[in-house]
Order: sequence, then C-alpha cells, then structure tokens
Amino acid sequence: MITGHHPYDVIGLQNLFRTLPGIDAYPQNLEDFVTDTGGSRELYDAIVFYNFHVPTPGIDEYPLGGGRARDVLELLGETAQGIMLMHHAILAYPNWTTWQKICGGIQIDPSVPVLQNQTVRVKNISPSHPITRGLSSWEITDETYPASEPDEDSEALLSTDHPQSMSKLAWTRTYKKSRVFCYQSGHDVDTFKNKNFRIILGRGIQWVAGRL
Repeated sequence: MITGHHPYDVIGLQNLFRTLPGIDAYPQNLEDFVTDTGGSRELYDAIVFYNFHVPTPGIDEYPLGGGRARDVLELLGETAQGIMLMHHAILAYPNWTTWQKICGGIQIDPSVPVLQNQTVRVKNISPSHPITRGLSSWEITDETYPASEPDEDSEALLSTDHPQSMSKLAWTRTYKKSRVFCYQSGHDVDTFKNKNFRIILGRGIQWVAGRL
C-alpha cells in the first residue's frame, strides 16, 4: 500500500488495512517502494496506490537508492500483479500517459471545487461482479471529485447522482497483464468506518490479485 505527496490520517489508514480480512498489507511511502533493494516489489500479489499527483513521476528523485520512480512504475502491468488506485491516486500524474492508461483517462475539472464531508449516495450498477455482488445501494460520507468519467475500456461497478461528483465511483479495467481496480472513495476515517466501503476495498484487492 503506497502513499506519498498527500496528507492523510496515517493511523486511520493503517488500521483500516490491518483489519481487512485475508489481506497482509505493507504500508510504505512511494520513495520506499521505488528504492527498496530487498527484491520485494515483484513479490506482492497486489499494489494499492494511495499517493497523490505531481504532473509526471520523476526519473531521478532517488538516484542513489536503487530506483527511479518513473522507471519502477513503468514496470507495472508486466506481470499479473494486481493494481488498485484508491481515492486521490486516480488523479496522480495527470500529465503522464502511462498513468492515464492505468486509471482510464481520469482528469479533474479545476473550475469545480473538491468537496469534503459530503453525503454520497452509492448505487451498485454491476450486481453480478465479484467485487459488488450481493450489495445494495448505500450512503457514505466522503469527498467528491468533479472529474471526467473512465473511458470505454472500463467496466463501471458503482455510481452516484451527487451533482458535484463524477458519476462513476468504481470501475475495473486491464492494463497490460494486470487487473486494475479504481475506487474514487476513501478520503478519511469517516469513510474507512463504512461497512460497504470496507467490503468493496477488501474485495477489490482480492480481485486484482486474482483471488476472487
């Protein structure tokens, strides 16, 4: 589980991942991920990104640490290792073609404000998918994004009618050899406590890892 370039509730997020059934999470900053010399990057069943954006990933941020961010991230999709983009990670690297291919071309509208502590009605529009199977609609307190919709190569799972939010809240797609799950939800502990959010997050990770 990768963070970086964005403030967040550290304890809240780590407690969330520690309590997801069947998931053994290793939280780390992007710098740790790209500079790790232990050979662990290839061993994860799934990589969950919770980092935010700079226009493009640099090519020489950590030249002495055994990794360059862009070089490392360019390797995503070369194996069946799962990829999940959570909340602000779908907006990471808006000027980088590779990330746009991973997330489905999401761009935010800077003229419309991002709103926190919103009551968001969530509709399950793909009730047969393994991630969303058996769930009804629900409400959640979260942050809304006035962003574009995922492209036609994506399968939408969840939607909302909130007037200041993108309508699609969760979608799957394929990037090279990897399953990808993008989930717009996940701002802070109010969201983390929501039962259905936790179900979707856990199932999403299991699904991209090929376990569901």
